Amino acid sequence: MIFKAVGDTRPYPDHGYSTRQWSNVPPRLVRLDDLVTTKRTLDLGMLLSEDSTFYGDLFAHVVEHEGTLYLEDGLHRALRAALHQRPTLHARVLVIE
Repeated sequence: MIFKAVGDTRPYPDHGYSTRQWSNVPPRLVRLDDLVTTKRTLDLGMLLSEDSTFYGDLFAHVVEHEGTLYLEDGLHRALRAALHQRPTLHARVLVIE
Protein backbone atom coordinates (compact mmCIF):
# COMPACT_ATOMS: atom_id res chain seq x y z
CA MET A 1 0.00 0.00 0.00
CA ILE A 2 1.29 3.44 -0.91
CA PHE A 3 -0.45 5.44 1.83
CA LYS A 4 -1.44 4.66 5.41
CA ALA A 5 -5.06 5.33 4.42
CA VAL A 6 -7.12 7.01 1.71
CA GLY A 7 -9.55 9.59 2.97
CA ASP A 8 -11.78 12.13 1.29
CA THR A 9 -12.13 14.81 3.97
CA ARG A 10 -9.99 17.00 6.18
CA PRO A 11 -10.73 15.64 9.68
CA TYR A 12 -8.85 18.41 11.42
CA PRO A 13 -9.80 22.01 12.27
CA ASP A 14 -9.34 24.70 9.63
CA HIS A 15 -5.84 26.10 10.08
CA GLY A 16 -6.40 29.20 7.94
CA TYR A 17 -2.85 29.16 6.56
CA SER A 18 -2.27 31.22 3.42
CA THR A 19 0.23 30.34 0.70
CA ARG A 20 2.65 32.84 2.20
CA GLN A 21 2.35 31.27 5.66
CA TRP A 22 2.90 27.79 4.22
CA SER A 23 6.12 29.02 2.60
CA ASN A 24 7.49 29.74 6.10
CA VAL A 25 7.06 26.10 7.18
CA PRO A 26 10.37 24.32 6.51
CA PRO A 27 10.13 21.19 4.34
CA ARG A 28 11.14 17.80 5.68
CA LEU A 29 11.06 14.22 4.49
CA VAL A 30 7.92 12.22 5.24
CA ARG A 31 7.23 8.58 4.47
CA LEU A 32 4.42 7.95 2.00
CA ASP A 33 3.14 5.06 4.09
CA ASP A 34 2.67 7.43 7.06
CA LEU A 35 0.30 9.70 5.11
CA VAL A 36 -3.50 9.75 5.04
CA THR A 37 -4.87 11.44 1.93
CA THR A 38 -7.62 14.05 2.10
CA LYS A 39 -8.65 13.51 -1.53
CA ARG A 40 -9.92 10.32 -3.11
CA THR A 41 -9.56 11.38 -6.73
CA LEU A 42 -6.74 12.76 -8.83
CA ASP A 43 -6.67 14.58 -12.13
CA LEU A 44 -4.52 12.34 -14.34
CA GLY A 45 -3.57 15.35 -16.46
CA MET A 46 -2.13 17.01 -13.36
CA LEU A 47 -0.13 13.88 -12.52
CA LEU A 48 1.40 13.66 -15.97
CA SER A 49 1.95 17.38 -16.51
CA GLU A 50 5.59 18.45 -16.73
CA ASP A 51 4.84 21.85 -15.18
CA SER A 52 2.28 20.82 -12.55
CA THR A 53 4.17 22.69 -9.82
CA PHE A 54 4.95 25.79 -11.89
CA TYR A 55 2.31 27.95 -10.22
CA GLY A 56 2.29 26.27 -6.81
CA ASP A 57 4.57 25.27 -3.99
CA LEU A 58 7.34 22.84 -4.86
CA PHE A 59 6.59 20.91 -1.67
CA ALA A 60 3.51 18.99 -0.63
CA HIS A 61 1.48 20.32 2.30
CA VAL A 62 0.90 17.95 5.21
CA VAL A 63 -1.07 18.66 8.37
CA GLU A 64 -0.15 16.72 11.50
CA HIS A 65 -3.17 16.45 13.79
CA GLU A 66 -3.44 14.16 16.81
CA GLY A 67 -0.40 12.19 15.68
CA THR A 68 -1.69 11.53 12.15
CA LEU A 69 -0.14 13.03 8.99
CA TYR A 70 -2.76 14.23 6.49
CA LEU A 71 -1.72 15.01 2.92
CA GLU A 72 -3.65 18.22 2.30
CA ASP A 73 -2.04 19.29 -0.97
CA GLY A 74 0.36 17.46 -3.26
CA LEU A 75 -1.33 14.15 -4.00
CA HIS A 76 0.09 14.20 -7.53
CA ARG A 77 3.62 14.75 -6.11
CA ALA A 78 3.18 11.84 -3.71
CA LEU A 79 1.97 9.51 -6.46
CA ARG A 80 4.79 10.61 -8.73
CA ALA A 81 7.26 9.73 -5.94
CA ALA A 82 5.59 6.32 -5.54
CA LEU A 83 5.76 5.68 -9.29
CA HIS A 84 9.50 6.35 -9.10
CA GLN A 85 9.69 3.84 -6.23
CA ARG A 86 10.66 6.49 -3.68
CA PRO A 87 9.27 5.78 -0.20
CA THR A 88 9.54 9.41 0.94
CA LEU A 89 8.42 12.87 -0.12
CA HIS A 90 9.60 16.36 0.79
CA ALA A 91 6.70 18.18 2.41
CA ARG A 92 5.94 21.16 4.58
CA VAL A 93 4.41 19.76 7.78
CA LEU A 94 2.12 22.01 9.80
CA VAL A 95 1.41 20.73 13.31
CA ILE A 96 -2.00 21.71 14.70
CA GLU A 97 -3.81 20.57 17.80
